[in-house]
Amino acid sequence: MTKPATNPVTTKVGIIGAMPEEISVLLRALTNRQDEHEAGFGLHAGNLEHTRVIIAQSGIGKVNAAILCQLLIQRGVTHIIMTGVAGALEPSLHVGDIVISRDALQHDVDVTGLGYEPGLIPGDEKRWQADSHLAELALMAAQDFAEVNAVMGTVATGDVFVADLASKTRLFDTFGAACAEMEGASVAQVCHKFDVPFVIIRSISDTADDAAEVDFRAFMVQAAERANTVVNAMLRGLQG
Repeated sequence: MTKPATNPVTTKVGIIGAMPEEISVLLRALTNRQDEHEAGFGLHAGNLEHTRVIIAQSGIGKVNAAILCQLLIQRGVTHIIMTGVAGALEPSLHVGDIVISRDALQHDVDVTGLGYEPGLIPGDEKRWQADSHLAELALMAAQDFAEVNAVMGTVATGDVFVADLASKTRLFDTFGAACAEMEGASVAQVCHKFDVPFVIIRSISDTADDAAEVDFRAFMVQAAERANTVVNAMLRGLQG
């Protein structure tokens, strides 16, 4: 999904993070802030990098993220950015590296018993393509971290925290995904339905193996802040 160049006057970006740590840096920088609550979500509107935004925490999981995404679209956002952390599936990725979505899929969708391939939702898509312009802006911003490996790849989403080597290997072998998380593809699916450009930015907080829980708790804040830095740089690029 690729959109024409953005208009700074009409652009309104929805920024979603699942956990407080995934949006805290952005909220501290928000100016002209107005806070509202709807359907259990805190919605924080204002300006960030001279761009109109609504920043919101979805909570963990696909359903929460999908509901919030639709709510933001109904409030007039023109672009969606999902930001936060993920577990690495691609063997070359390490804690602190950054994945920008080329596309996203739901790895826990399994209708193979009826002859469908893993991840395919019957009558729908298997992979939802991120907006190429947003993805390119994010990748360029991520590459400014000299010590970080920034890649564009598939984001695999499921309602499970991947924390063992067998599951990590299976997801990488089955889908060729770069990272695993719990919200992105549901946001991608909603954006596809409403024809709204999106991108997912994930900083690696763990390696999705048997040390995942320890890595996640130790590096989550640092990784989330790195993803937030990429979002800020992206917003500057949108105005260019």
